[in-house]
Amino acid sequence: MIKAVILDVDGTLIDTVDLHADAWVQALKHFGYEIAFQDMRSQIGKGGDQILHGLLPPDVIEQRADEIKDFRADLFKRDYLHKARAFPGVRELFERIRASGQRAVLASSGTAEEVEQYKEIAGIADLIDSATSSDDAERSKPFPDIFQAALAKLAPLGPDEAVVIGDTPYDAEAARKAGIKSIGVLTGGFAEQALKDAGCIAVYGGPEDLLKNYDRSPIAS
Repeated sequence: MIKAVILDVDGTLIDTVDLHADAWVQALKHFGYEIAFQDMRSQIGKGGDQILHGLLPPDVIEQRADEIKDFRADLFKRDYLHKARAFPGVRELFERIRASGQRAVLASSGTAEEVEQYKEIAGIADLIDSATSSDDAERSKPFPDIFQAALAKLAPLGPDEAVVIGDTPYDAEAARKAGIKSIGVLTGGFAEQALKDAGCIAVYGGPEDLLKNYDRSPIAS
């Protein structure tokens, strides 16, 4: 029986994938590295500690990763965060989760400050039981740390009593490594088959579509 829902934030609840991708492109350009927008977009969903691998030489990552991440974070906060909007149906989905007697936990690879802002943007601050951020995990998705941290906040519930909702294969992979079933949403731009191949047991168009099909979804099973 599902007693808790663990929800990714960026791309799942809040429409930020393109914003994050562009912020990374601009940040890397500042440091002299030209990365195509689509190449960067396919990496969004990973945390900053993972996103640079495969894009920059290992010695550059070792020497300048923290500097690049800090620059990107400041740039996103200054020029992009105010553009972020919640997807349709987000608050209503959380109301449905709570009405079902289930607990709701946010699990984001973003900073704690970003997560707080997203709670306000989505109007869900009063409907969540807890939240995790990059501060709670040594490694970001696709490693399982962030979902393991969310489970810790749900103790004594076990992984078989929770389900993850995310928009990327990295969410599904991280959930699988944490022993948690996952549901995918298409709002992040990844194909349905890519989400299923990564381990999602069901895929919906977005929060609103999941809400409409809640009683037939794995959350209610």
